Amino acid sequence: MAGFSLVPGGRGANYTGMLTRSIVFSIALFVFLAGTGLTIAAIIIPNWISYTTTTFPVYEECEGKGRYFCSMWRSVGFLMSLAVVLEGMTIAAFAILLAGGKQRREAGWGVLAILTVVAAFVQASGLALIAYLYENDDRFFAGWFLDKSWSMSTASAVFEFLCAAAITAAALVLPSEGGYELIPDAHIGII
Repeated sequence: MAGFSLVPGGRGANYTGMLTRSIVFSIALFVFLAGTGLTIAAIIIPNWISYTTTTFPVYEECEGKGRYFCSMWRSVGFLMSLAVVLEGMTIAAFAILLAGGKQRREAGWGVLAILTVVAAFVQASGLALIAYLYENDDRFFAGWFLDKSWSMSTASAVFEFLCAAAITAAALVLPSEGGYELIPDAHIGII
């Protein structure tokens, strides 16, 4: 069987081919930014569940027995806002890794992947809560439908999960990038 090496010439430790971690991380950043844009647009538009002429929840529905629904709906708002904060942290992590050089990308990809998954999971939790209310609350009868904000947030969460998978795959499959390598130092223990 013929050998396969991503390192040109099959020798050395530096990979200078077409697909590097920097390229994968940059593409993932643009996809993640698209997802973040969808999340923010979904919050600004607030059309999560719609009916022809009804807006909700109105204040009167949040008293007595309706408090359960309003508490759940506020939890959705909190989760979506938390998702935006986590997305902002993830964008900062992308910037740090892309600007930080080879060693930072090789050491920091795990934190980036975890932040991406956590942001997607928090957003998916809010979406699951909306879907639960839509399916189980008596106020939603025939004619109600999950609207634009729910669809945009679903796409955003999927984008973010795909970004995490791409980051992890790039870190585990692609060989080390070309560039400067640390000089071994027996005194400090750096290899």
